[in-house]
Amino acid sequence: MLISRTRSTRRGRRKPAAAAVLGLLLASTAVVPAYAESTREQQWFLDAMKAEQMWQTSTGKGITVAVIDSGVDPANPDLKGRILPGKDFATGQPGDEHIDYEGHGTGMAGLIAGTGAYGGGKGAFGLAPGAKILPIRMPKAETAANQAEATKRFNEVASKAIRYAAESGAQVINISLGQAEGSAELTAAVKYALEKGALIFAAVGNSGNKGNQVEYPAATPGVVGVGAVGKDLRKTAESEFGPQVDMAAPGEDMVEACGTETGLCKSHGTSDATALASASAALIWSKHPTWTNNQVLRVMLNTIGRPTDGAKRNDSIGYGIVRPRIALQNPGNPGPAHAYPLPDFPATASTSPSPGAAASKEPSAPAKDGKAAAEASSKGNDRSILWIALGVGAVILGGAVTAAVIGKRRRSIA
Repeated sequence: MLISRTRSTRRGRRKPAAAAVLGLLLASTAVVPAYAESTREQQWFLDAMKAEQMWQTSTGKGITVAVIDSGVDPANPDLKGRILPGKDFATGQPGDEHIDYEGHGTGMAGLIAGTGAYGGGKGAFGLAPGAKILPIRMPKAETAANQAEATKRFNEVASKAIRYAAESGAQVINISLGQAEGSAELTAAVKYALEKGALIFAAVGNSGNKGNQVEYPAATPGVVGVGAVGKDLRKTAESEFGPQVDMAAPGEDMVEACGTETGLCKSHGTSDATALASASAALIWSKHPTWTNNQVLRVMLNTIGRPTDGAKRNDSIGYGIVRPRIALQNPGNPGPAHAYPLPDFPATASTSPSPGAAASKEPSAPAKDGKAAAEASSKGNDRSILWIALGVGAVILGGAVTAAVIGKRRRSIA
């Protein structure tokens, strides 16, 4: 397999928002505030992260996020004007980087830079609606003859894609894909991108409740591995856990612009969480354009919502859940420009990590076996929660029960 590499990395069940569901939303407008008739109302993660408040300070303008995926559809109403010319590495696949053969890449772009333009502002928003998307299309999974060939091709093409993104000036590289094996070639490409000044975020995978197989490039030194949390701010059952997890972001009951007939998808998984982590970096970098990749990441780590088990990090959510609003309000000292803040990157392994950053991934750490994973889960890592709810939680409305849930409180990621 090549695009999904292992099915676990892709968000679990991704489905178009059916016309019937949209009809129910529109039908509910008579008994709820006008705001609730929009798709935006279903995007609980934006409320939890206090997106509107952040957008008064930064929308990600001036930042380019490379989306290495299945292609991105620039005709999606919520992505018009946000998609740049990119690169197609899907040799033999009809179309180019602007043809999304699975809808997945468009979904990631939507979570990052969706503008909500559909229907006069009633569409789906991304966390950094001012950012631009550089689409880089990977080969379709089924084009590989077998798993061995898929692994080889993934490492080869992903390496080229990462290098292309860095050479094209993308400050942030989003990889919501994964493969069970890495390579020296992939490691070299990551090092090259970091040296060019980019940040790389990758999904850790969705097999946390069925094998918990370590995936690459999330486990590659220098890549920020991202896990998923749900509305309760706990690690989702499917989100993988282990030393490869550096941080977490929402990845449950997601709604975003995507490549379907309706232009809207509902999904879940570490793919989605990775897109929000990438968008968080874009928001911070947009406000502080002179910072380096290392400084942006350090501020993300310094302002993160940390685990409640007393550890600086744990294997479920890494150092914690991203909090870009806090980073925008009170970033603190961004630290040295040229020192990578996570200790897993060989080039800076001898340097001291930033405050609050303990060892995350070991450069040559083997994948945990099933027994070790089960033991880690039984010790409480599997469902760690962050107490990052300060103040009143957001009101979440959605689906056919929109009117019924008005007034329900949620904890806020901000």
